Amino acid sequence: MASGCKIGPSILNSDLANLGAECLRMLDSGADYLHLDAPCSSGRHFVPNITFGHPVVESLRKQLGQDPFFDMHMMVSRPEQWVKPMAIAGANQYTFHLEATENPGALIKDIRENGMKVGLAIKPGTTVEYLAPWANQIDMALVMTVEPGFGGQKFMEDMMPKVHWLRTQFPSLDIEVDGGVGPDTVHKCAEAGANMIVSGSAIMRSEDPRSVINLLRNVCSEAAQKRSLDR
Repeated sequence: MASGCKIGPSILNSDLANLGAECLRMLDSGADYLHLDAPCSSGRHFVPNITFGHPVVESLRKQLGQDPFFDMHMMVSRPEQWVKPMAIAGANQYTFHLEATENPGALIKDIRENGMKVGLAIKPGTTVEYLAPWANQIDMALVMTVEPGFGGQKFMEDMMPKVHWLRTQFPSLDIEVDGGVGPDTVHKCAEAGANMIVSGSAIMRSEDPRSVINLLRNVCSEAAQKRSLDR
């Protein structure tokens, strides 16, 4: 089975003027990892520029030390160009979009050779079967539950069959969901088979982020345990 249930706050939703302190606040509240977005800035199209680049990652790594796991969500065109800079800066996992590259195999190989885990993401309009040929070569599959690049969108429940299909076909794969996920929607994600939960404003803007993180993790763990008993 996938390696446990993990909750990763999306720190793009934090107070960016106090980014290091916000990351520490999330880790002190029980976050399992930090989800760092390098978002597109041109609607539905990936673009070359990064708003959350490797200098920021390097700065956070120096401030936070080696323990926090940085999951970089690279919503950019030509993700190949940022692999080495992100590795040097201290990223642990490099998650790129299947739609943004013409040679996923070479990119997967490059990420591994630079010492990072490999995440592979698909947008809502991309069929899950498009990801399937690469599933045994990656560490994590990310099913977007909103369109990347837009904040405050509603959770897309119709993405859950993708998660369920991946969990059925690849039981040991880490499966992440990102977009509109919080206490009201995590049940659907967990029941479908997601074990890595990215949550932004639901955690970051809560007066008690620890309780939100615990709730998300408990829901996820209970669903995983139920699947294990049903097998």
